Amino acid sequence: MKANVMDLSGNAGRQIDLPLVFEEEYRPDIIKRAVLAAQANRLQPYGPHFYAGMNTSAQSWGPGHGVSRVPRLKNGRKAAGIPMAVGGRRSHPPSPNADRTEKINTKERRKAIRSAIAATASAELVAARGHKFSRELPLVAENDLEALNKTSDVRKFLVASGLWDDILRAKLGRKVRAGKGKLRGRKYRSRKSLLIVAANDRGLGKASRNLAGVDFVTVDRLNAELLAPGTKAGRLTLWTEASLERLSEKSAEEAKQ
Repeated sequence: MKANVMDLSGNAGRQIDLPLVFEEEYRPDIIKRAVLAAQANRLQPYGPHFYAGMNTSAQSWGPGHGVSRVPRLKNGRKAAGIPMAVGGRRSHPPSPNADRTEKINTKERRKAIRSAIAATASAELVAARGHKFSRELPLVAENDLEALNKTSDVRKFLVASGLWDDILRAKLGRKVRAGKGKLRGRKYRSRKSLLIVAANDRGLGKASRNLAGVDFVTVDRLNAELLAPGTKAGRLTLWTEASLERLSEKSAEEAKQ
């Protein structure tokens, strides 16, 4: 497979050969497993204190009083310390010691990443995610892109290359979250737009982090969740030439293991 290389003016000049990883078969089942495992392993333990709801002087009156034998506060008749009492303990609270992690084989995780990488070259899968683009996939830019350290310069490149419409789609697609989450520091749900993959971070990561829905990552830190947000592969991805070279080297190293 070949791909056109864009310069900073958005013009496509020469062509390069793509790494063999772009010919990997599409496996949505393995991609989904890898993404869900990554999300599960990022969960933070939660649960009440082991003595929650039991810090009380409540004690049962015993038989012979014509009332139920539930624990009652010393200075009254209010029940406490039991699940059915107001302010009492919970019946089956979540356990902070529960193991919520998910295991996935190393070979399986690597295959998921390779499959998700290949999906970025499929116009059908990328369009199915709702991305807006007008260029032939995959998107490859020259190495000078990695040296951009101003957001305005990155914006000029995206406008010239016809990718700015997807940034606007993500910006206008921000919605207020339904439910209690809006009270807990995550009021808005934002859409994902462009993923920029580089060999090294020479300032491009900081320059692009304020653009709506844009993620930046180096090849060595690439994972299935970035390539397939919400377990759906086919994210609009922009590669640099150096990142593709590093991707080929990394694939060769993994093949030897």
